[in-house]
Amino acid sequence: MDARTYPNAPVTYGAVGATRGSTFTVLPPTGFRRVNRSARIGHGEERWVFAREQILTWGVKRRSGFGVTLLPRDPAGQPLDLSKDSTSHPKVRPGDTIILGVGRGWFTAHEPVRVVYVVDEPQSAGFAYGTLEGHPLRGEEAFMIERRDDNSVWITVRSFSRPASIKWMLLSPALRLLQHIVVGRYLRALSGAIPTN
Repeated sequence: MDARTYPNAPVTYGAVGATRGSTFTVLPPTGFRRVNRSARIGHGEERWVFAREQILTWGVKRRSGFGVTLLPRDPAGQPLDLSKDSTSHPKVRPGDTIILGVGRGWFTAHEPVRVVYVVDEPQSAGFAYGTLEGHPLRGEEAFMIERRDDNSVWITVRSFSRPASIKWMLLSPALRLLQHIVVGRYLRALSGAIPTN
């Protein structure tokens, strides 16, 4: 699929927004494999402000080793590379179409996704995206942070997915292992020392 057509392409699964629902903790949509992992990433106001800013500007993906390219909604516009270092990245918006890149050189995989919802509340923030045609999986992935009553800050990664085609189904064991490794990176991406500018 030509990247110019992605902003108008539908997502490749039916249960849009299911990572947000309370039933997700019990069952994923039929035929999909569920991931639901959380980790404490710190404590206090400074950690919350840092994590909130990072989660809402694609920092969780960039800090996990992904390239992030925002495709324009206007076909005449130019893609915006959000992977580059910058003190200011645009906020995640529902409807944004992103090409995620992982790997290097010939071994780079490109994963087209669409943001399906954004949460920006006083004690929680995050977003979810759904897969588009050309992604090795079909499904949805959500990244949420929350500040709890004890002022601890947590990240939760939720997803449901299945291989997008028979070719990817044959590689399913490798995809599951890779997914497990990458989710671990997400859970660590916003912890550790807070950079000073």
